[in-house]
Amino acid sequence: MIAELDRAGRDRFDQQLAGCATGLLRELNNIGLLSAADVHVASRMAALVGEHREPVRLAIALAVRAPRLGHVFVDLDTIRLTASAEHEAPADLSTVIWPEVADWVHELTACDLVAVGDDDSRPGTPLRLLGSRLYLDRYWREERRIATDLQRLIDGDPPQIRLDVLADGLARLFADDGGDARQSLAAAAGVLRRFAVVAGGPGTGKTTTVARIVALQAEQAAAGGSRPPLVALAAPTGKAAARLQEAVHEEARRLPVGDDIRDLLLGLAAVTLHRLLGRRPGSHSRFGHDRENRLAHDVVIVDETSMVSLSLMARLVEAIRPEARLILVGDPGQLASIEAGVVLSDIVGPAAERLRINPAVRSQLSAVTGCEVAAAAPPGDATVGDGIIVLSRVHRYGGGIARLADAIRRGDPDRALEALGSAPDEITWIALDVEAALAGELEPVRVPIVRCGAGVIDAARAGKAREALAALAQFRLLCAHRHGPDGVSSWTVRVQQWLAERFGDLDLEQRDYIGRPLLVTENDYELGLYNGDTGVIVSGCGGDSWAVFERGGEVSRLLPLRLGAVETVFAMTIHKSQGSQFETAAVLLPATSPILTRELLYTAVTRARRRLILVATEEAVRTAVGRPIARASGLRGRLWGDE
Repeated sequence: MIAELDRAGRDRFDQQLAGCATGLLRELNNIGLLSAADVHVASRMAALVGEHREPVRLAIALAVRAPRLGHVFVDLDTIRLTASAEHEAPADLSTVIWPEVADWVHELTACDLVAVGDDDSRPGTPLRLLGSRLYLDRYWREERRIATDLQRLIDGDPPQIRLDVLADGLARLFADDGGDARQSLAAAAGVLRRFAVVAGGPGTGKTTTVARIVALQAEQAAAGGSRPPLVALAAPTGKAAARLQEAVHEEARRLPVGDDIRDLLLGLAAVTLHRLLGRRPGSHSRFGHDRENRLAHDVVIVDETSMVSLSLMARLVEAIRPEARLILVGDPGQLASIEAGVVLSDIVGPAAERLRINPAVRSQLSAVTGCEVAAAAPPGDATVGDGIIVLSRVHRYGGGIARLADAIRRGDPDRALEALGSAPDEITWIALDVEAALAGELEPVRVPIVRCGAGVIDAARAGKAREALAALAQFRLLCAHRHGPDGVSSWTVRVQQWLAERFGDLDLEQRDYIGRPLLVTENDYELGLYNGDTGVIVSGCGGDSWAVFERGGEVSRLLPLRLGAVETVFAMTIHKSQGSQFETAAVLLPATSPILTRELLYTAVTRARRRLILVATEEAVRTAVGRPIARASGLRGRLWGDE
């Protein structure tokens, strides 16, 4: 009795447990599958209409939970199979007695909170049921609107194009493409279509192609005697926007174009998607530009689209004018947005494996590029693939890393393990658990990171800002987690201890010690710093110190006291590393973790420019390669139909 009272007392004060939960809701809440918030929201919604049936309340709680895990809906037919794999702290769910799916769906159709079907019946209902898929109404509407708005762009009147001018421009701008016809095809699609996607992994030439698309569109405008196109460059983060702008400007300086077009490219400024859409006073979820106040731009180009959530994409596509162009750029194999949806992956769909282009469009692309278009017919009458080109030739990292990345992307663990051992000059694989290896097996990690840190400190103490920044870009530790024994926080302390042994006078108690590597964690538009930017504290004249960052090839110097949210960056999470490249990347994978996925490993591996060090057991590699992120989403089906 005392034990029961003690347990009840703990439950009462445990914020993770919902006191109102009963039956299966309480069971799933107790093991952590449902959070207290999931249960409370479901209970409150049910109470509003006098709904007391437990299966209905459970379904609502699962629908509330879904977006928290990145899903757009919960599929009641498969939740019993997927719930355990999604569980943050793995638990035995084999004893859970789930409702029968047919009965479950039948009870939901009779609930006043649920609208049934894909039409606009019963507006204002908080839940939407399509077969066994239960959506929160907001996500159903956003998914449907994205598909509808994109299809209107795809099927709208095509742009008026001078095909002879386009063919001449493609031949000139891609004369030195090294035989990579896909870049020329992507540029042609970006000019011929109102909606296009330039997809591909790191180093495949996506941003190079973007600059040439803009140049080709400017040449079309000049040939037609009209004004140059109004172009918007955007990305989901400030760091990605800054990198896009720098890459376009760098490419503009070497393109064989006229001065007017070069000046147009050099004058482009990239912004975050939130800044592009504009702030709406009094709202955190709506923007100044929407369906009633569309963007004025003729061309909107979005980089790093894999990080764009369903909700943000819905806000973007509704703000695009029907006569404008939308070009999405990104890698569908990378980690998706931390919010609900896998938008880029859904849009690219089966074109990730083989281009899916209708015959008439293939003929047009072939005519202007002079290249054969190797593509299959799309499923059914789908037209979304007509503007999707996936770049595959890697121009950045070596063949060994490229083979490994391809094997991971294709979900082939045997090929991945073979690639890990086939290129010793590029890849060092330490087939050990990270924690177990700390006793002394990680010399291949410790030696280069101490060398890198020492190079940063030596250059910083000598006041050589550019050299310090260059040294910092040579090496980075990438971790799956932020906290824990194999997380970023633990490794930061460990590396600083190693450096303190190397430099007896390194004062780690001082906040801004000379040589401290910096990671910006919040955007600061006044200083021109963005979440994810890296810098170094360097010595100045007269004993002063400066925080230095690189901007467009130039070194920016700031007083350390002006910096806002920054932290020390010897290690960073794989999520945080998206959009970055390092000469050498050391990837530390935990032996077991629910976030160990194909996309996580692919993103980590492709951060290495020249050399990769992977610390992971064979089991961890096999688990990651064989576990793609399985987010429940219906956008792919809406755009591509049944494949």
